[in-house]
Amino acid sequence: MSRIANASITVPAGVDVNISGQSVTVKGTKGTMQFDLSTDISITQEENKLNVKTGVKSAIPMAGTTRALVNNMVTGVSQGYEKKLELVGVGYRAQLKGSVLNLTLGFSHPVDYSVPEGIAIETPSQTEIIVKGIDKQKVGQVAADIRAYRPPEPYKGKGVRYSDEVIVRKEAKKK
Repeated sequence: MSRIANASITVPAGVDVNISGQSVTVKGTKGTMQFDLSTDISITQEENKLNVKTGVKSAIPMAGTTRALVNNMVTGVSQGYEKKLELVGVGYRAQLKGSVLNLTLGFSHPVDYSVPEGIAIETPSQTEIIVKGIDKQKVGQVAADIRAYRPPEPYKGKGVRYSDEVIVRKEAKKK
């Protein structure tokens, strides 16, 4: 079996895991998430530990993926996920108006991004955006969608970047 699938998932206090057939429901303080298992994979619960098992050799890679997805669900409903973005450039601004993120990114028009359900966006300053939610995949996708409007360019570093992202700068053309 894969090494990831062999590791058990520790369920923290305050998180309820319900396994019924091929469906896993995880409920915590931040919300509820549900996942349907493949037919070849089973999850067993022993006190505060979850173990992923499979008896079919062809399902071993899927067992590792399933373990990672269920672990992300447990972490999401207990702690949540967060991505921080920075806007670098003169005149680049972000404003949250209700459920619409208004971005000024140097285009001839402002860019409006409607916030999907299950995601919370904060703008502590005009050049910072914080994307929060319980679904790791959805948080990452929303952050990537916002970054895609103006990815950082390699000469001046202007654009929307992740707060921990390092931009490799290029040297300008010489005469």
